[in-house]
Amino acid sequence: MTPTSYKSCAKVNLGLQIRNQRSDGYHNINTIFHEIDFHDLITINKRNTGCEFSSNVKWLKNDNTNLCVKAWRLMVETYGIGGIDINIKKNIPTGGGLGGGSSNAAAILNTLNQIYDLKIQNNELLKLASKLGADVPFFINGGLQAGDGIGNKLTRLDRRCDWVYLLVMPDIKIDTTWAYKEKKFFLDSPIKKTKFASFIQKENIPFEFFDNDFEAIVFPAYPEIGQIKDKLRHHGARFSSLSGSGSTVYGIFDEDADINAAESFFSSQYKTIISRPHF
Repeated sequence: MTPTSYKSCAKVNLGLQIRNQRSDGYHNINTIFHEIDFHDLITINKRNTGCEFSSNVKWLKNDNTNLCVKAWRLMVETYGIGGIDINIKKNIPTGGGLGGGSSNAAAILNTLNQIYDLKIQNNELLKLASKLGADVPFFINGGLQAGDGIGNKLTRLDRRCDWVYLLVMPDIKIDTTWAYKEKKFFLDSPIKKTKFASFIQKENIPFEFFDNDFEAIVFPAYPEIGQIKDKLRHHGARFSSLSGSGSTVYGIFDEDADINAAESFFSSQYKTIISRPHF
């Protein structure tokens, strides 16, 4: 069989509101997920049994700490499929708030469904994805979606966003579990939901309402990350924000000249990527 290659795209969060903590320890959130072209490249091939995994990074292991391996094992347990060879060329940083691991897991589910001709319906794929992580269901379909619950209650949004993202990725890994623990003002009942989904549909999007609650936690602990957000605005970004719990900060730009100048400024200190929405 010819190996199948799959782009496993990153996401950014347009606004992120932590509404309350649930009895199971998870947190209800309100966000907009936006899939972007920045991606890892996954190459998959069938084998009779077992899972062989390789990557260009040493920290990804062939065990249950690896969401790709967990996704394959879940499909074996559920559908009795055979083996798989997985190679990942990682570009998306870990601990960056871009959903790289979740995207990889969703790519494995989608590709196994295809190469083993399982004909799994979309709603069943979403249920499988939710067993692997809160962000994984989004990546089954990608695009632009509103996320509620723990991020797994998804509503596709029709707006086409033609702007360009500049991602600035400091060499800092943010532990999302730590960030949630630092969020000390959880309420017994959910706070009023910000209308991110309705705001994103407006002709002139009111980005001033797209707050990310993690910024109040991450910026005091890592002032450098907060400074990146301010500098993105200073260099012409229409809007800038932490993605997820960070550490990646993105700026939205309308003009190529502005984004190229900003990228030139940041690239001397940080890893940077210019990326467009993935359609």
